[in-house]
Amino acid sequence: MQQYHFVLVHGACHGAWSWYKLKHRLESAGHQVTALDLAASGTDVRSMHDVCTFHEYSEPLLELLASLGQGERAILVGHSLGGVNLALAADRFPEKISAAVFLAAFMPDTAHRPSYVLEEYCARAPKGAWLDTQFAPVGKPDKPLTTMFFGPDFLSSKLYHLSPPEDLELGKILTRPGSLFLEDLSTSSNFTRKGYGSTTRVYVVCRQDLGIPLEFQRWMIENGGADHVLEVDGADHMAMLSKPQELCDCLLEIGANHVRA
Repeated sequence: MQQYHFVLVHGACHGAWSWYKLKHRLESAGHQVTALDLAASGTDVRSMHDVCTFHEYSEPLLELLASLGQGERAILVGHSLGGVNLALAADRFPEKISAAVFLAAFMPDTAHRPSYVLEEYCARAPKGAWLDTQFAPVGKPDKPLTTMFFGPDFLSSKLYHLSPPEDLELGKILTRPGSLFLEDLSTSSNFTRKGYGSTTRVYVVCRQDLGIPLEFQRWMIENGGADHVLEVDGADHMAMLSKPQELCDCLLEIGANHVRA
């Protein structure tokens, strides 16, 4: 059996802990799994006050890819905001990525600034959609940054509504302030066709997602040009918790179709 290396990249305010059900399943199937904490996330000791740019936030992922040996390739799986981390990583290291998998994730394109899909998401969100999420400016005048911290109502109503109650409680305990990094991404250069644009991109749709609604997922697929699309039915935004086995099966299928022996 061919072994794959899955690199799991969490979404905003979350950490490597959010993959605990999926990591176990992939490893039990005989594959290598790396679940990362991005900067100021999970068990990383920094806070968002210490992170000025999206590149700094992504450094743990970039460092991991840089450390892979010649010829080593990984399947990157990005959840939610983690899709933008995937795009940045693919732009830097396209030769080290077998496939970039966007799990109910923001999927940038190469025609607009990296912030484009995030700005569209915010613009299309109905009034009050963020519920009890807290936003706060923490950046410096020359490097503005706005943090966000999901409140319990937002977690239970928009992200974890089909997940087991124990996982919702875990989320309430372990989430930390994060950021969409809109200020930084809006002034960053477009991702390139030669880098990110050359990477195989697979989108995994979560049909019952209320955090990134189905219609917006489909809009990003059309806008960004996903190479392949799979769907997980009965999954909320946290598919790795609400439908871990179905998601595991999706990723193994992606490995079988996109990883060269």
